[in-house]
Amino acid sequence: MTTSSPTFQVDPDIRIASTLDKRFYLDESVFARSRERIFARSWQWIGDLADVASPGSLSPRDLLPGYLDESLLLARDRAGVLRCLSNVCTHRGNLLVHESCRAEQIRCGYHSRRFDLAGRMMFMPAFEHARDFPSRRDDLPELPLGSWGPLGFVSLAAAAPLEAFLGDVRSRLAWLAVDEYVPAGHLSRDYEFDANWALYVENYLEGLHVPFVHPSLSKLLDMDGYSDELYRYANLQLGPAREGAPAFDLPPSSPDHGRRIAAYYFWIFPNLMLNFYPWGLSLNLVVPLGPARTRVCFRGFVRDGSQLGSGVGGALDQVELEDEAIVVAVQRGLRSSLYSKGRYSPTRERCTHHFHRLLCEFMPDDGSEGR
Repeated sequence: MTTSSPTFQVDPDIRIASTLDKRFYLDESVFARSRERIFARSWQWIGDLADVASPGSLSPRDLLPGYLDESLLLARDRAGVLRCLSNVCTHRGNLLVHESCRAEQIRCGYHSRRFDLAGRMMFMPAFEHARDFPSRRDDLPELPLGSWGPLGFVSLAAAAPLEAFLGDVRSRLAWLAVDEYVPAGHLSRDYEFDANWALYVENYLEGLHVPFVHPSLSKLLDMDGYSDELYRYANLQLGPAREGAPAFDLPPSSPDHGRRIAAYYFWIFPNLMLNFYPWGLSLNLVVPLGPARTRVCFRGFVRDGSQLGSGVGGALDQVELEDEAIVVAVQRGLRSSLYSKGRYSPTRERCTHHFHRLLCEFMPDDGSEGR
């Protein structure tokens, strides 16, 4: 007897809606379906682009290792065009490039098949008698690639263009020179913990817990002025600074000019956080590893190094560990037979409700596709 995978619905009216059914965080089949229905169809951060700035640059990238596990290759050709190609040889599946380098062509170390930097197969020994060879399927597949400043984005099967996911964020921060942000390796951290990836995201998406879970952070944020903005595939939590706490020096071109803003907390569906502080950007990529196992990758990009260590972006490790403790406890609580779902605060959990609605959109009933 086969059992169909759960389906999910969340009412669009947050005042009457119940939260996502707990099976989303516990069910193995839901975790498996999410790979293709959510993550393959969204835009994923592929890393910073500093090492592929020059023509002839190659840089291998792993897309969500442990989950999507797609081996990709960033390649900039002689004309300066940057592409995202498969890093798997079209002959027998060997990995092509193992570390960042400069090259005139891409050569497989297994049987010497060669490709140009646009992914076209150029040479293959011992195939003189093969029929219908070469064909387009012998070229390296290319994926759509986009960027914002130093950040690269790619999708396996995008549900919508990158602009639909990222455009509102770019417009909201048009006054900010993101192109000038510099990767800072010393700010990189990876954390792993025993909770579902979506629990981590929905915790990030509400400030209701801040006074109770992050006492040090709440001393710097004016929670009475905390607000949010919902976009199609993204949202923003705007964190105003308390009196005396560090804040952005906002130009007249900013829509928040005249306000003291401590942080811009942007989230891009389904698993990317872009946290802008006066010192720069803390990027958080959430990587699912199992129904109850998650990795979060912190990557830093510095704008003003003199402000590092100050303000709401100054104690990120402490805040992270506090968040992890909560979501691990929630994961354990969800196993209770006495709990199935809850309710939303109509004023403080709008972004979490937005996230849940998108999950339902991307995880429709079996036999249909999210739009």
